Parts: sequence; C-alpha cells; structure tokens
Amino acid sequence: MILDKFKIPNKIAIVTGAMGGNGFAIADALGEAGANLILTDVKEDNSILDKLKIKNYSFDFIQGDIANPDFPEELINSTITKYNSLDILVNCAGIAATIEMENYDDELLTKMFDVNFKSVFRLCRQSILQMKNQNSGCILNIGSMSGIVSNFPQPQVAYNASKAAVHMLTKSLASDYASLNIRVNAIAPGYIKTPMTKLPKENEHWYAKWNKMTPMGRMGNPEEVATAALFLCSKASSYITGEILVVDGGYTSR
Repeated sequence: MILDKFKIPNKIAIVTGAMGGNGFAIADALGEAGANLILTDVKEDNSILDKLKIKNYSFDFIQGDIANPDFPEELINSTITKYNSLDILVNCAGIAATIEMENYDDELLTKMFDVNFKSVFRLCRQSILQMKNQNSGCILNIGSMSGIVSNFPQPQVAYNASKAAVHMLTKSLASDYASLNIRVNAIAPGYIKTPMTKLPKENEHWYAKWNKMTPMGRMGNPEEVATAALFLCSKASSYITGEILVVDGGYTSR
C-alpha cells in the first residue's frame, strides 16, 4: 500500500532543535508515523514535551548544546547504547541574526557557523559511522531558502552562507554514501511561522514585504515543513537522495 510507505514504525530517529517550531512539528510527525524519538535542544520545555506525552509517543529528551564539539558524539553514543541502532537523523537546530556585514564581528560569525553548520557536520560524521555498520540510514538537514537566494529586506549574510554550506554538505554526503544505502537530503524552508521569524515591533513591516514576494501570499506553518520531512525520512522517498526540497510558497521561483 502506498500510504504504508510513509510509516516508520520503530525506527530510531534523532531530532535536534526539537523545542523549536519546525523541530517540534517534525518530531510530532515522525512520532505519529511510529518512530522512537530522541529529542534534543539547548533547553527543555515541559509544555512542549507534554504534548508528545499525551499522544503516547515513544521518546527521550537529552538536553545539550549542539554547538559544543563533544555533544554530537555524546548524543549519538547515548542513542546507540539504548537502541543499538540509528535509522534517522534530523538536523533542525539553528539560529539566525539580522546584522549588517560591517557590524558582524568574529564572535558572532563563529557562533553562527558553530550552530548552523559545524554541529550538522559533526552529527552527520558521527551518525554515518553507525549507519555504515547497518548498511542503511537516512539523514535530513534543515537548510533554508536563504541558502539559495539572498532574501529581502533583512541583512543576514552569515546566516545565508551557513545554510548554503549545509546544502552542499548534504549533496556531498548523498553522493559519497549512496552505495551504502544511506540517503541524505535537506529541506529549505521559506518564511515559516515560528519563534525564529517573530519580528520585533520596529521590523513588523517586513511581514507585508515577505508575503508580497511569496507567490502564495502567506507564510508557511511548521506542519507544512513536517510533512515534507516525513516524506524524506520514509520509504516514500526511497529513490531520493542529494535533494534540497524547497518549501517556500514559491518564493524562490521568482
């Protein structure tokens, strides 16, 4: 049955940034499809975790800073110790900053790449060791349409560059490990209604500009990212690897 291909019963799935808008929605979708979840974020939010408990999903939460060079190995090892397997890795943790180039100091630049790129690299590196042993696995990186186009009007050069790096990492890994039955894809969301896109009052006029430049005329919802994530993490996309799936309401089509 076609619909059965979207189910992932008992698959072991790590989701980083799980307390955020897209991260939680992806965790919720994977949990509904039957996965055993290992969720992580820099802070624990019991109100969010309670939503998963109500649905009786199988999950663990491991608090940690994804930018800490030691944490990716700790996270993967903890997962393998408990389940002796790792089927799915979703790298969703990320940060953004709207700062003009001339005001972007090295400390901010380092933080942006530590969270948005280096953590993804390290988690992929550690996960692939286990996936090679299994001769199977699925990695999904959350990039951004900002890694494809320079969106307007916010200045975010370092964020854009970090997401472009995630996209190329995705394509490179997909090519390198396809023969080992390891698929690597990415989602490039557009403007999604999450805490990350909540603007301060002085910038709220950007919403109208974002919507005007988006053919569908609106921002997306985290659930619209999550359904794409479930597709790419399931057998429904078994012949897809190295893809950057854009979920942006048509923004990059213009």
